[in-house]
Amino acid sequence: MRPETIIEQTGDAIGPLDVQAAAGARARHARLTKPPGSLGRLEELGIRLAGITGAALPSIGRRVVIVCAADHGVTVEGVSAYPAAVTAQMIYNFVRGGAAISVLARRARARVLIADLGVNHDFPAELPIVHTKLGRGTANMAQGPAMSRPDAARAVAAGIRLAHRAARDGLPGGRRAGVRAGVARDTTLNAGAGAGPRAGRSTGCTVVGTGDMGIGNTTAASAIVAALSGAPARDVTGRGTGIDRPTWERKVAVIERALTVNRPDPVDPLDVLGKVGGYEIGAIAGVILGGAARRRPVVIDGFISGAAALLAVTLCPAVREYLIPAHASVEIGHRLVLERLKLVPLLSLDLRLGEGTGAAMAMHLLDDAVAVLRDMATFGEAGVAGPLPAAVAP
Repeated sequence: MRPETIIEQTGDAIGPLDVQAAAGARARHARLTKPPGSLGRLEELGIRLAGITGAALPSIGRRVVIVCAADHGVTVEGVSAYPAAVTAQMIYNFVRGGAAISVLARRARARVLIADLGVNHDFPAELPIVHTKLGRGTANMAQGPAMSRPDAARAVAAGIRLAHRAARDGLPGGRRAGVRAGVARDTTLNAGAGAGPRAGRSTGCTVVGTGDMGIGNTTAASAIVAALSGAPARDVTGRGTGIDRPTWERKVAVIERALTVNRPDPVDPLDVLGKVGGYEIGAIAGVILGGAARRRPVVIDGFISGAAALLAVTLCPAVREYLIPAHASVEIGHRLVLERLKLVPLLSLDLRLGEGTGAAMAMHLLDDAVAVLRDMATFGEAGVAGPLPAAVAP
């Protein structure tokens, strides 16, 4: 099946939230032993999870953070504080369980799935990652398109397949997040089928988190956000890996040059992705689309995932309702992304690492939101007097 057809069919499979399930969760909150709304956004989160999953009493079972990795040709312009070789080196660190996402995912009882979409390195076939390389990094977007439109579509389709496989079958390999490796192997991804509401009954993962790895990818993400929003490059470009002021100025100039050279079409997300994006960013957009088509909550991480979410929502506006924004990154472009998507993050911890670290931390709050709905007693069950009708605000 053509990648663009996979994308189109996946978008068509993304339906509205289940209004009845959300109403059931809201009604139960009104009966629990607490003043109405006193748990604030935790209540809103539980109601959103009910609407996404179609269950008034949702459950959070197996969860996965899908970390998409690729290299970027634009690093030759000196836009990062770290050499491009770090992308591949960090993949090995993920596999050994020594990275931040490895540690935080174990604490969140989440599995970590590492996918090589375009790392400029030949990984051993036995390395327990998803070997789905689409190229050896993108071209230098400051000189021309980062990749072709067909490659951009292939990247999104690859992410859709990742989400389908995780949601349908779980993750092969049998490794749990408590094991230091914290990853799973899958080299036989095929296009998922049956991406509709019934998919919520599978035995696969019930929550999907997004993560990224790719030196230079904040440059690509900034270019994507600038292209889609029309904002000036300097208003959406941050310090990434911690670059100094002169390097930041160079990074802004490189993004401006890339936008001028390539002229990405803001109403055509695949054009934007192909001209100034990255393989892993496209795949994250696909993970978001595929997760939503499977009626899974998609916990998006920081700026890179935010740029991918902006692409996904531009491709299919209905996907926005399935997004759970994990945190507010210190990357300035992330603020604009959250504003445009009208999303309020769960956490504000000044994070800027990526990898899915914020998504893993936010999964604890999903557990809390569900536990409150399922486990708190109602006024009737506890024998506690409810509020006086005249004293409750309308």
